[in-house]
Amino acid sequence: MRRTAAIAILLALALQIPLASCTATEKDSEVEPNTTPTTTPAAVPTPVGEPRRGGEVVITVGSGTPRSLSSAVASGIPTFSISAQIFASPLRYDEKWNPQPYLAESWEVSEDGLAVTLHLVQGATFHDGQPITSEDVAFSVMTVKTYHPFQSMFAPVERVDTPDHHTAVIRLSRPHPAILLAMSPALLPIIPKHVYGDGQDLPTHPANFAPIGSGPFRFVEYVPGESVVLERNEDYFIPGRPYLDQVVFRIESDPNAQMIELERQEAHLMANFPDPAELSRLGASKHLAVTDLGYKGTGALNWLAFNLLREPLSDKRVRQAIAYAVDRGFITAYLHQGKSRVATGPIAPDSPFYEANVWKYEVDLEKANSLLDEAGYPSGSDGTRFALTLDYAPAYPNHQEVIAFYLRRQLVSNDN
Repeated sequence: MRRTAAIAILLALALQIPLASCTATEKDSEVEPNTTPTTTPAAVPTPVGEPRRGGEVVITVGSGTPRSLSSAVASGIPTFSISAQIFASPLRYDEKWNPQPYLAESWEVSEDGLAVTLHLVQGATFHDGQPITSEDVAFSVMTVKTYHPFQSMFAPVERVDTPDHHTAVIRLSRPHPAILLAMSPALLPIIPKHVYGDGQDLPTHPANFAPIGSGPFRFVEYVPGESVVLERNEDYFIPGRPYLDQVVFRIESDPNAQMIELERQEAHLMANFPDPAELSRLGASKHLAVTDLGYKGTGALNWLAFNLLREPLSDKRVRQAIAYAVDRGFITAYLHQGKSRVATGPIAPDSPFYEANVWKYEVDLEKANSLLDEAGYPSGSDGTRFALTLDYAPAYPNHQEVIAFYLRRQLVSNDN
């Protein structure tokens, strides 16, 4: 079965590539990380003991320049990892996916699932000293609904009522099982209406790169392509937090430079690891620890998406044939050296919404051939059935480029 098919298929590889981070050193007086939810809640190993205030954490970010420092209008690791420290959200989550109070000290969901009432903490302020009210919550929800790339998060939201300054009632057109999860730090930053509601275009608002939030850290400086500097919010509404004096996000386009920064202790945390082959090298360092806990919550997935508007991919049987032809176990075991695992769909296995009882496409070349014959794409005299084009994101070669070359070879091999 020779096929020049550069495919788009839902591979669903759960890329739980471990994180690398430094342990505390003499120059770091911080011994307990800030517990405000971030993209890597369990990434930094710390000595046992009472927390001490002070210290700086340098996080090397290698997944691109932030599109915004506010995740109200943009997604992506560089954006939400920074935004979650600047902005507070209504809720936050523990390691077992249980919602916890944050800006909302309590909440209720109506029996019919069509209303979520948030009761806000009193006395919380933005970094400019202005109080946080239900009007800010309503403005933020509708901003995210309108501008965030993840349109489905708040698609059922019809409006947000504000009966008083500390009560916001989110009205839904239908029950939405993920509505509370959508109120977490990376997805619903509460942005100040008095700043963003001035009539300027929200996706390009100048405050996106000089943000005023209400989270544990205040914005200090953004040097495009280089770094983002945050400092402790002394007026944070959670008493005694944060412990750190400063957090620096160092933007680095070269993964090799990131590794060197970690080994030299110039950076303390690398939350998105690009090369599974180098994990052993980092793990061997005396001052680095490697863990796979960081992505169990978010489920970093690699997938290939079909263009359903074009033949032959518009035919379900062709897509199924491709799925049967790809050996995802080979990708995880050999190309990723056992540092990733095969997922069974677009929802990560550790998500509370994961369903294991789904159809699984095990490698079956005979079945793949049969489906292509049935779909009306017989093998030609040279063994070719059809040709397609495969595009991949070049940012992380070991995540996508290497897999793309494997797919090309797998799908044109005379042995299949």
